[in-house]
Amino acid sequence: MKDLFIDIDGRKVSDYHDLCHQSDLWPNKSPVSHEENSIWFWLEKNHQYNCQLWDEEDKARRINVSDSDIALNKRNIDGYNQKRNDAIEEIDENILDRLKGVKVSESAWFNSETAGSIIDRLSIVSLKVLHMGIQANRADIDVTQKKEAKDKQNRLIIQRDDLLFCLNQVLDGCSQGQGFYRIYRQFKMYNDPRMNPYLSGLLK
Repeated sequence: MKDLFIDIDGRKVSDYHDLCHQSDLWPNKSPVSHEENSIWFWLEKNHQYNCQLWDEEDKARRINVSDSDIALNKRNIDGYNQKRNDAIEEIDENILDRLKGVKVSESAWFNSETAGSIIDRLSIVSLKVLHMGIQANRADIDVTQKKEAKDKQNRLIIQRDDLLFCLNQVLDGCSQGQGFYRIYRQFKMYNDPRMNPYLSGLLK
């Protein structure tokens, strides 16, 4: 049953993240086109939102702009974070749809983290590897700071390799019925105007 995921594994995901970082058009446009609503389509969206989040998080720390500029950054962060979480759930929906015909063994292990969540973490660590590398190559800092950044980048690469292993283990286990997981919905109430107490009128 491993051919259920012949088009996706940890290394392919990681390579795609790095390919995006190398493209001058990213994050506005993917260097590779994907079928709409496929696993790879939502993987692209997840990575895109994480990259946009990263930029907004940096901007939100500025101290030489107006409070209204920072407020806009915070609103953008909130929006991208919601879209990022939605994309994670779409990835998992696609993966679990492929697993519909797999009989789960009675002795199967339960994974508390979804495959989509691991892919999201791979996206984030790819950004950390990228930007720590930029810090390590800066010409305006001393050797000590550059070495510190390079050491951190090397540790991040190890962390990414660990995540690649975990993703492959989950996909392989699920495809053979030896493992399974469920989607845990985020249900972010503060983003829903019907449930946010200040937006719904519950609190003034």
